[in-house]
Amino acid sequence: MATVELRFSALPEHVRTARLVAAAVARRAGVDEAVLDEVRLAVGEACSRAVGLHEVNELTTPVRVLLIEDEKKFSIEVGDEAPHTPAGRPAESAGRPGAGEPSRGAGGDEEDDMGLAVISGLVDDVEVSAGESGGSIRMSWPVTSAPVLS
Repeated sequence: MATVELRFSALPEHVRTARLVAAAVARRAGVDEAVLDEVRLAVGEACSRAVGLHEVNELTTPVRVLLIEDEKKFSIEVGDEAPHTPAGRPAESAGRPGAGEPSRGAGGDEEDDMGLAVISGLVDDVEVSAGESGGSIRMSWPVTSAPVLS
């Protein structure tokens, strides 16, 4: 099992790079070419969600992306360090103007739900976990061909 770890500053302009790296590693792992667009889109949604959560909570820590090659599947885990409530919802930033009002913009509940719905529509095998010290989205795709060796 091989793992590639990518960490990037929580800035929207870095999401594209994460998508490109994920697609390249997925291709190398043997994920079907027809599924690579889904991989790119799902990673983009998960990374955009993490970036939004970092921005809303004013975190300076990087977003973490693990790309894991296994014999039968390829997995991607996107992690954030934003605090989540026990129900798994992103917590409001303490002292942030408008706290307690309905969330809008990056990291808002509606956008969060929409992003997770898009990911669930693209990926059959999705696990979402969240806690006080952050959350993660783990997505997996089957490997259909032998890995591409360089």
